[in-house]
Amino acid sequence: MTEQTPVVVVTGANGLVGSAVCRALAERGARVRAVVRRAGSAPALAGVEEQVGDFADEPFAREVARGADAVVTTVHPMGSSREVQQRVGAEGTAVLARAARDAGVARLVHVSTAAVYDRSAGLGDVAEDGALAPEGSGAYADTKNAADAALAEVGGLTVVLVRPPAIIGAGETSVWNTLRPRAIRDGDRGANPAQTWSWVHVDDLAALIADVASGAVPTADDAARGPVAGATTPVIVAGEPATWRDYLGTVTDALGVEPEWTDEPVWTGRLLADRARGWGWSPRVGLTQALDEVRRGLRP
Repeated sequence: MTEQTPVVVVTGANGLVGSAVCRALAERGARVRAVVRRAGSAPALAGVEEQVGDFADEPFAREVARGADAVVTTVHPMGSSREVQQRVGAEGTAVLARAARDAGVARLVHVSTAAVYDRSAGLGDVAEDGALAPEGSGAYADTKNAADAALAEVGGLTVVLVRPPAIIGAGETSVWNTLRPRAIRDGDRGANPAQTWSWVHVDDLAALIADVASGAVPTADDAARGPVAGATTPVIVAGEPATWRDYLGTVTDALGVEPEWTDEPVWTGRLLADRARGWGWSPRVGLTQALDEVRRGLRP
């Protein structure tokens, strides 16, 4: 990594996570190449330079990676067809990873998801070495697992797979602050109140990503202390324990509707973020603050 001013490429820089990562990197004094598909949509921040193009296009990927110290990939078209999720999330991300390797980039930080893990009813807590969700668990989990596997096959590059659960944060495209509440308003209100609802605030997620990408978290020979140089290291990032009673109860109360509690078998374990904490990460946003933010965004 560059000692004075790291240069970091961020894909999906206009999205909820990507824009938060750009802010966090700018706060750390990094120079950011903010990759977007639409001109004028990157965050307007000091040290952030907009790069318009498709990161899955090999010539563009090579150009944007040249001279960079790190790459952060945040793009996965959740909700699109399986074919699109595979092509963009897995195959496209691998194109950029190979370009980064060939350009001598020190590390690649990929926003994966905790959905890659098997969290079936009856299973216990989940750490980074937990069983992965079996093939057929859904297009999102399947293609996210495929993306992680594709990155692990890119040799000669230090890869960090950041695996968050539900990402809380205000924004028009925010799943848990905006899109899921709309579905709840429209009638999708069923859940077992005891089911685990794992979450992390986008600002805390971005802080870990920025620290890893900027080199504030050094490589180590043990994943408990930092990313393993030349290898692929997963890291779970999650906030304090919560249940669907917390989340769905908050949203339905704010909307003035009633939840529909069920009693089917559900997962009640925890996502263990011990590795992230061992890297120096500590979340600043607690559950009460996160849910208050959701509530404020839903009330007139």
